[in-house]
Amino acid sequence: MTPEQAPALDPKEFRAALGTFATGVTVITARAADGTAVGLTANSFNSVSMDPPMVLWSLAKKALNLPVFKSADHWAVHVLAADQEALSGRFARSGEDKFAGLELEDHHAGVPLLKGCAARFQCKTSFQYEGGDHIIFVGEVTAFDRSEHPPLVFHAGRYALARQKDPSLPPARSARVAGGFREDLLGYLLGRSHFQFHVGLRDKLRAQGLSDLQWSALAALTVRDGVTARSVDAAISYSLGCSSEPILESLVASGWLERTLSEESDAALYHVTPDGRDRSLHLFAAAKSLEVDVLDRIGYVDGALLKALLQKLIALTDPGLPDLWGGVDAPNGK
Repeated sequence: MTPEQAPALDPKEFRAALGTFATGVTVITARAADGTAVGLTANSFNSVSMDPPMVLWSLAKKALNLPVFKSADHWAVHVLAADQEALSGRFARSGEDKFAGLELEDHHAGVPLLKGCAARFQCKTSFQYEGGDHIIFVGEVTAFDRSEHPPLVFHAGRYALARQKDPSLPPARSARVAGGFREDLLGYLLGRSHFQFHVGLRDKLRAQGLSDLQWSALAALTVRDGVTARSVDAAISYSLGCSSEPILESLVASGWLERTLSEESDAALYHVTPDGRDRSLHLFAAAKSLEVDVLDRIGYVDGALLKALLQKLIALTDPGLPDLWGGVDAPNGK
């Protein structure tokens, strides 16, 4: 088949096929002739040569900032870090001051440099040439720096997180009995990680005279106060494994909660007392400190992936539990 006979490419499918190639996300910055800082988001960045060190990126011919970059002698490429998705979105939009409120550094040629990136390349324009509907800019790297921040990734039209495989993790072990579960059984991993995560907090709970079940019920009421035992049962029965009323009554007896009667029914409503709320805040601060420490050790990307996957797992396996943050049953328990 000759090129003239070849079927026309479907632009939508062609874009989708290109999207299977994961790329980093960059922000390119420069200075206009009048001194205005200019920047845009691009994922067309690539290396060209090691000696001399050269890189390239491309910009659509219809881009509003094209004249600035065509006349610029210097520009900078910022490889965004995984936690800079908002920065990518900011520089992808038009009609706003993209640099407003940002702490910047200046290249010796006046090019604005963003902070907190995975890597930065300061470049001097070498040459430009047309590539279809884009202009390709090739520059010689005059300076660069990098950090240990993992990069932001773009794949199939969406932002993604790139996780490196950990060669230090041993393979999962199987039970000695044929048919027994492996060490990577999801339920086992979730259960053990939950227990180990709360070991540090459990000592603080005991010091406050709280059991794990009491803490679960109390934590629920700090999200939505003034609810019935029936509402608590509906929202967190999966973690209590029993009726919440005896647990709530024990918290009333110890001063964490107080009980009132609903004006619409005879149902008891449970509220966190001022002292109980103050003491709870100290425990939540301890729990947050524990989370920060664990996530620091896991790393930003793995931590973000872990949370996202757990949220997805919860959504996919939800048997229809009330949304604790969106509002459980009405306060009268109906």
